[in-house]
Amino acid sequence: METIRGQEAVSFPIEAIALCLYFTRDAFAGAFRYYATITHLGALWFIPDLIAFACMATFAYRYAIKQANSLAIFTLLYLVFSLYVGYVFLNDHRGGLSALKMIAPLFVGFCFCGREVKDYRFLLGLIHALFYISIIGLFWSSRVQFPWVGFEYETFGASRIAGKLWWAEGQTRLQGFAADSTMAGYFVLMGYVMTSPRRGLIWCLVWMPIAFYAINNLATSKTAAGTLVLYFLAMMLVRMFQERYRFSVLRTMSLLSFSCIFIPIVLMIVLAGTNLTSLSRSLFSLQDRIDNSWQLPFVYMAKLMPSGFITGCGLGCFNYPQQLFSDKISYWVPVDNFYIGTYLMIGPIFIVFMIFVVLAVARTGDIYKLTLAFVMNIYTITILSYGPASGLLIIGLAFSEVFRRPSRRVTRVMVPTPAGALSVPIRAR
Repeated sequence: METIRGQEAVSFPIEAIALCLYFTRDAFAGAFRYYATITHLGALWFIPDLIAFACMATFAYRYAIKQANSLAIFTLLYLVFSLYVGYVFLNDHRGGLSALKMIAPLFVGFCFCGREVKDYRFLLGLIHALFYISIIGLFWSSRVQFPWVGFEYETFGASRIAGKLWWAEGQTRLQGFAADSTMAGYFVLMGYVMTSPRRGLIWCLVWMPIAFYAINNLATSKTAAGTLVLYFLAMMLVRMFQERYRFSVLRTMSLLSFSCIFIPIVLMIVLAGTNLTSLSRSLFSLQDRIDNSWQLPFVYMAKLMPSGFITGCGLGCFNYPQQLFSDKISYWVPVDNFYIGTYLMIGPIFIVFMIFVVLAVARTGDIYKLTLAFVMNIYTITILSYGPASGLLIIGLAFSEVFRRPSRRVTRVMVPTPAGALSVPIRAR
């Protein structure tokens, strides 16, 4: 039965194909945009988005139609409603289209429901390769300036600029092959996180400082660097336990990571209005998030759409569709937190959804999904993760088991023992 289930899980891996396309595109976004534009092949950029729309249809068929999953049905219906609310808020049809494109990668991740990531060996192999390539790109860009740095391109008629070299506290932020330094650091982080469970202790110990240097000193992404350190410590802690206890420890840590949702709330209550830069200039970014990024959107929503506190202000509000395609651009503010940004768009119903997510994580048997839930809950404290698409896709993957119905009967045939899910590290073949 387990063999049949495994074969069925990867019989048509459209979700894995979409993930590979998104990761490859976003990891090389700077170079891809530049060369595709000068060769008039810019339309190739949207191929992953087309596959993502196919994944939305696949999600609807698998879980809403075939399985008649009530949560999947409600999610799709609320998506349509939220798109309409967002269109009203943005007051621009291009904003509505951009919001639909923005949310599509989430359903790529959701399509991993009931499927174990370890079964997609070609996907894990690609991510492993991107880990090395992203590090090479960062080191290379520290020696030369790539031609795509500062390159301007258009999306749906709106001009955007690839990440420029800029300095933070005397450090140059590099982007490597990606479109900006944040995404360059993200792919080094994700490459390490999704490769290390299959590698031995020596590999983890050797590549940890290299990855940290690339993220912290070259991309200067403090959020990704801090997340990498916490993940490494957590991984070492899990490996200290006997094999039969490792899975339980990992699951507990993943569940505890959801407490990170409350960190911005606590910081706003305790430190709002405090001059943190008087303590250290490096705290300016945190102060800006506390006083502006996390609070101002609620102030603006009270002025622009008071009903949004019940329904949300719709997909795309206080996100890049508003920044690019709305007459409310003067009210746009970057929301540097995934949960706050999503709550603004979706409304209080998002809290109910997250309760189901936590319950689903408590019964998840995939070590990759548990690991990604742990990592993304930390990473998204100060990152919105809606653009580029790869960040949102990984969140959808980590939370995908929310659409899987709990087994009513537990048998030795259908449900493997949790201890077997996290044995010795899996070595790549």
